[in-house]
Amino acid sequence: MIMYSSKKLKAPEHQVAGHSAKEGRLGPLVDGEGRFFKPFQRDFRGKNEDTFYEFFSSNKNAPNHIHGYFPSYQGTQVVEASNGSGKLPHIVLEDVVTGYLKPSIMDIKIGSRTWYPNISQEYFKKCMGKDRGTTSVSLGFRISGFKIFDHEESSYWMPDKKVVHGYNVDEARLALRKFVSSNSLADSIPDCAFASEIYGGPNGILAQLLELKAWFETQTLYHLYSSSVLMFYENESVLMKGGDDARARVKLIDFAHSFDGSGVIDHNFLGGLCSFIKLIQDILESSDNNNETNIFQFKNGH
Repeated sequence: MIMYSSKKLKAPEHQVAGHSAKEGRLGPLVDGEGRFFKPFQRDFRGKNEDTFYEFFSSNKNAPNHIHGYFPSYQGTQVVEASNGSGKLPHIVLEDVVTGYLKPSIMDIKIGSRTWYPNISQEYFKKCMGKDRGTTSVSLGFRISGFKIFDHEESSYWMPDKKVVHGYNVDEARLALRKFVSSNSLADSIPDCAFASEIYGGPNGILAQLLELKAWFETQTLYHLYSSSVLMFYENESVLMKGGDDARARVKLIDFAHSFDGSGVIDHNFLGGLCSFIKLIQDILESSDNNNETNIFQFKNGH
């Protein structure tokens, strides 16, 4: 572990979920040069996540193309914490949205079960309450947060996370439609103008998710609880040049609750991933992306 100058570090501009470093709180930082500094979480979780990244980054049992779906690991460094509490260890990762000017980003927590083995009864009840109170149980995943650049308004729409966490199945489905629309504000009917460019195609979101699914159908190295799929693309390019220049990407993040797979397939993560893929496929296969009814009226996040 080495020391690192924190003079250039600042809160990430495009963070959509998790603890934020803004307003004097403890959260991740970026250096503007492609590095993302994530503070160690309390108790075992910080060390557990660092250990996951350290071992996975050199694990030859995972195919090379699968390694590309994880932020690259650059070790652990001590920097000044964002909340002013002093120097703390941080995991240093690739800042995956470096170079994106106006990215649309969505964080999706995968799995119908976010609790892991051998937890306290109190923590079990807390996790179960969230899983049942969101779409985790009903869909196998829940949206943790997102921001979408609206081309008609030339501004971002980022609903409050508490609102997002309260989405039901229909609202989660609608959010996925809005994510690839040119008109994404709260009260607009999504046009899904970018669905084929972002979700579809040989390099689109769906193709990447299917590649991950194929690996999770056989991998028994890890069980990932409360991990997320982060999907994002460049809005600055999609309107002018099409999907390839939009650099639609999928990354897996958040591994504080990762455990040895012990030779068993991670059915919890795989099931949630399959459910998420199904909704993406439904959007692409829809014959009329603009035929939205009032029953899907989106909750206003303002």
